[in-house]
Amino acid sequence: MTILVLDGGLLTTVQDLGRNGSQKFGVIVSGAMDTYSTRIANLLVGNQQDEAVLEITLVGTKLEFEKDTVISLTGADLQAKLNEETIAMWRPVTVKKGDILTCGFAIEGCRAYLALAGGVDVPVVMGSKSTYMAAGIGGFEGRPLQQGDCVSTGSCQTDTEEMINRIIHRSTPATWSVPASSLIKLHKNQTIRFLRGSEYDAFAEESRKAFITESYTLTPQSNRMGVRLEGPPVQLKEKLELLSEGVTYGTIQIPPNGKPIVLMADRQTTGGYPKIGQVITADLSSLAQCKPGDSVQFIEVTLEDAEAELLRKEKLIEEIQIGIKQKMLDT
Repeated sequence: MTILVLDGGLLTTVQDLGRNGSQKFGVIVSGAMDTYSTRIANLLVGNQQDEAVLEITLVGTKLEFEKDTVISLTGADLQAKLNEETIAMWRPVTVKKGDILTCGFAIEGCRAYLALAGGVDVPVVMGSKSTYMAAGIGGFEGRPLQQGDCVSTGSCQTDTEEMINRIIHRSTPATWSVPASSLIKLHKNQTIRFLRGSEYDAFAEESRKAFITESYTLTPQSNRMGVRLEGPPVQLKEKLELLSEGVTYGTIQIPPNGKPIVLMADRQTTGGYPKIGQVITADLSSLAQCKPGDSVQFIEVTLEDAEAELLRKEKLIEEIQIGIKQKMLDT
């Protein structure tokens, strides 16, 4: 099946869970900014959790479907409509041939995720379908979607196809949805937990105190590479020279101006700025849903707390997966 792009929106790209294993070659990971929303969106249409989806940022895209299928929309609330009627989020939704999906401005959150039954049929590059825009590889021709593009979907497995056909021919739409608030937050004022970074003790005591007691605001320069924050400057005790070393999603770097940068999905492979902290994995999706003007408050936690929260959310996803399968069987 193909989908015609009538409007690409501000930034709509093909993303999966990332191009892992290639950083040693200088190739960034990329992938979806909000992995929890991506995984749930795929489960809702019978895909594997790591299948590619469309990541729609702030201002939505407009798509025309050329065949009956099932989709799901998770993440930010972009006031999406199907043929001018509001679409339900976090549940499977039937679309018919000729239907038009329109996404507006984000009223809550920053990024929405559109999953298509069968996934997005684009070439796999270095083990991933994710778009790496700077290098022009992966995704749809290595770039954001534009008006006139035709996006193809993949083939469903036999059992999934039967399930999708049952959903399509239902007389009434699904009335249930996934409890997303247990996985991600879409608030304008977020509480983000972090672990101490390798240079935490090199920062002045007053700066360390301000970092956890004051709030920081996302600047318009924030993007898929990094969240740039405005707030009390974080200063070192004394000048510090560091060698570049590996960085990861959620690393909190402090450049010379003292304004924190949290590295995100399109982060570089190495960095030389001192690191005051590391956002815990369980909070990365919530941070990814912050948009310019939103604020974050950092709270330090222990490694044990971070692991426990990650395990809690992974268990919740397992429970959601079981629940979705049961709902599908009941259709």
